[in-house]
Amino acid sequence: MEKKMSLSLSEGKTSDVYFAKDIKDLSTGLSSYGDNVFWVFDTNSARLFSSLPEKRIVIDSGETNKNLKSLEKIIERALSFGSARDTRFLAFGGGVICDMTALASSLYMRGTRLTLVPTTLLCMVDATLGGKTAIDYLGAKNLVGTFYPAEDIVISIDTLRTLPDKEFKSGLGEVIKHAFLTEDPSLLSFLHENREKILKRDKETLNVMVEDSLLVKKKFIEADPRETKGIRSFLNLGHTFAHALESMAGYRISHGEAVAWGLLRAIEASYITNLCNKDLYDLAYAILKEYGYDVDYRVGRGDWIAYFEALKKDKKKSNGSVKFVLLESLGKPCLLPLEEKYIRAVTLESAKIRF
Repeated sequence: MEKKMSLSLSEGKTSDVYFAKDIKDLSTGLSSYGDNVFWVFDTNSARLFSSLPEKRIVIDSGETNKNLKSLEKIIERALSFGSARDTRFLAFGGGVICDMTALASSLYMRGTRLTLVPTTLLCMVDATLGGKTAIDYLGAKNLVGTFYPAEDIVISIDTLRTLPDKEFKSGLGEVIKHAFLTEDPSLLSFLHENREKILKRDKETLNVMVEDSLLVKKKFIEADPRETKGIRSFLNLGHTFAHALESMAGYRISHGEAVAWGLLRAIEASYITNLCNKDLYDLAYAILKEYGYDVDYRVGRGDWIAYFEALKKDKKKSNGSVKFVLLESLGKPCLLPLEEKYIRAVTLESAKIRF
């Protein structure tokens, strides 16, 4: 395995990111941790192993299982194996498994060693880096969590071979979001110029894309490790709109697809409030349509109340007002409240703006 980057966090903590050449290289690297490892899989990631390790738990896959009950199962199972503070919790799966395992690791005996092995594109570019842990609670996404960075993050592009197209596309939504958070247009250009290779999952192309996407996220996290300065919040571009859509739909919409939709809603709101020019909106619309996202969808009147109530539960709230990440231009985000009339204008079906 090759170390690609090291993330410097608060209190002297670091997270090292490794890329494995292939599955064999991944297996060799993980075996070096020894026997004092407690593995957490979901029913999808467990299929990647011909023989599962003894000290393990397998959680049902899906966002609906990202809850307190699953967290308790992980902790109870770890205890049944006699796991201690020097045990390494190893999450092998997508964002749900990595988020929950990291939360369990932060709580179990006040903190164990932690390695994350993301097996979905969404998890590779979003959930693993930065130390956020979470479960969903009372209908609110990621409401309960901690900051607990993994010692190691190990990525193998080969694990994406069997990923369903819907899940792969979900991860691309976060990559495109990162492309709009940097003033350097090279990631956007890369996505446009390599669309066919990316969708065909060309290994070398995906290695470059994932690393470049992580480098964008790394910059924001290192500048604001615990999200106290408002800088790291910019990584939530599109997420306020997206999380409400996911919640309203009972998580039947994938996170990345919701983020793609929310990204355009945020840029559309930026345009109609005169923060950015129409060129930025047109650029976002074009790249999202190019990758096949349904960014023309609007919330129906019958769903509006449920959507707006979910939106008001967003974590980016101060003095009772939800803050939205908006864009002044490429790579220049800002955090501002939006009047309800603007929220309606960019989300509600009957209020659809026609340019």
